[in-house]
Amino acid sequence: MFATHPSSALYGSDRMLLESLAGFVDAGAEVVLTVPGPGPLVGLAEDLGVEVLVRPVPVLRKSALSLRGGAALAGATVAAAVRGAALLRRLRPDVAYVSTLTTPSWIALARALRVPVVCHVHEAESTAAPAVQRVLTAPLLAATSVLVNSTFALEVLERSWPRLRGRSTVVLNGVAGPPTPAGARPRAAGPVHLLYVGRLSERKGVLVAVEALGRLLGAGLDVRLDLVGDVFAEHEDFGRRLRARLAEPALADRVALHGFSADVWGHLAACDVLLVPSVLPEPFGNTAVEGVLAGRPVVASATGGLPEAVGGFASVRLVAAGDAAALADAVRTLVGDLPAVSAAALSDAGAAATRYAPGRYRADVAGQVLAVARRAARPAVREPAPGRARSVTGSG
Repeated sequence: MFATHPSSALYGSDRMLLESLAGFVDAGAEVVLTVPGPGPLVGLAEDLGVEVLVRPVPVLRKSALSLRGGAALAGATVAAAVRGAALLRRLRPDVAYVSTLTTPSWIALARALRVPVVCHVHEAESTAAPAVQRVLTAPLLAATSVLVNSTFALEVLERSWPRLRGRSTVVLNGVAGPPTPAGARPRAAGPVHLLYVGRLSERKGVLVAVEALGRLLGAGLDVRLDLVGDVFAEHEDFGRRLRARLAEPALADRVALHGFSADVWGHLAACDVLLVPSVLPEPFGNTAVEGVLAGRPVVASATGGLPEAVGGFASVRLVAAGDAAALADAVRTLVGDLPAVSAAALSDAGAAATRYAPGRYRADVAGQVLAVARRAARPAVREPAPGRARSVTGSG
């Protein structure tokens, strides 16, 4: 089978790609993966037994909706299509797995060569204008089948193209936890440790977390914030604004920048509360789930797929997106009863480990994708009419 992914990093959708690949290999499939460049994902995929090919490919971004951006995308797409067609003709895969919606050219190319396509959607641009949403999601109309990682993401797709419900299935992410949840962090006298993990960008709410920290310090709470992640090149303007904010005297020595870390468990074990302050809707929320799996209280934005991912856990507090005061208040409440909250967090970790078991995710994704390949190999068999979308990993 053929798989493609638009990144070689190790953020949320990248980690899910690795879990999907593991599922395909476990099911006995021979997998060839293309990625646009080198990165830490490549070696991990190869360790699974996957052949990895570096093939630059245009990535669909909102900038492509401008005249100049559209022209550049069209030119790059034509060049990539020639190379991609040659690759697919050589491989002759029985199915193509397109991870994320940001490389739609692979969907069109595979379908033009009569290869069935499963696109696994990890995006949910619910705040974009309806016309923009329709353009960004239109390539899914050519896919044989669509997987989405939350009911929220499915609803976003449905608003643009209602017909996608008949060919879409919700598969909640599988998230690996630490070998054992750490339990409450032993605390002597000293600051409360808050943690943020993820890309340092505007939409992830990093400045909201920093503002909440300032409010807590102003209220007399001894607290510090660790930021684990980096700034993408295209977000360097945000990086400058963030560094300027952190240089203010009130925050001196209260924020630590750790950069990207492939292993978050040590950082989670060292924190008291995890913050997931996304300003714009997340399609799911792997980082928040990792916090629960680590046995840590979590304060997350009540937006997008985050309530679906971690709502209902006793150690989780959901607050309005972009509201630094609400974020600070939730932290203050948790810290005020930290022993009891930490005990609840340890119980939540066990429940989350069952719900988001990677083994179940691997089997579900592999089952969905390989079923498409089997149906395509038996064209004479009439398939039943598609029904309503369903979740195969639990309620969502």
